[in-house]
Amino acid sequence: MGLALDYTDGQTPIDEEEKEGLRIKSISTKGELDEFEQQNIEEALQWVYGRKLNATTVFSEKFICNLHNRMFGEVWTWAGKYRKTEKNLGIPFHRIPVEVRKLCGDAAVWCQNNSYPPDEQAIRFKHRIVSIHCFSNGNGRHSRLMADIIASKVFGREEFSWGAGNVSDPGAARKAYLVALKAADRGDMEALKKFARS
Repeated sequence: MGLALDYTDGQTPIDEEEKEGLRIKSISTKGELDEFEQQNIEEALQWVYGRKLNATTVFSEKFICNLHNRMFGEVWTWAGKYRKTEKNLGIPFHRIPVEVRKLCGDAAVWCQNNSYPPDEQAIRFKHRIVSIHCFSNGNGRHSRLMADIIASKVFGREEFSWGAGNVSDPGAARKAYLVALKAADRGDMEALKKFARS
């Protein structure tokens, strides 16, 4: 896709305008925000793994937005809605709907034609959607969950571990993840596929 991405700190800065979308006004630290978001994500996981999903459902704009809303909707008013501001990474915001529909169409074709092995289809989808950078925040977590859903619900495989095998040094795992993302930006998916199963 040739998107210029900047993963220097691995997180998207939150605009002042977006901070106004915080539903829980008592949150005052990043740690508190992380805690509330994690609780919301756990509820989303229960929702996901409590239903049958197929490729037609998963590879849809509706599902992508609904999943983000379920992951972050109790914390942010803008959850599940495409961003309306430019970021230091991702595509111009006005192109997001078209690129998401294009990705969904491509993924449906990959699945139908077995264009890539199952893990690679999930990883390619994950990389493309995080590169589009659909939402104001939470894109990395959303893209990893999308890949897990594709692996488990579409292909009947195990979810990815995303470096959990390297828990003794989470900093090294994070660095390996960012290096793998940059390699994927250049079209080399191998490191990201390997990291996802590490």
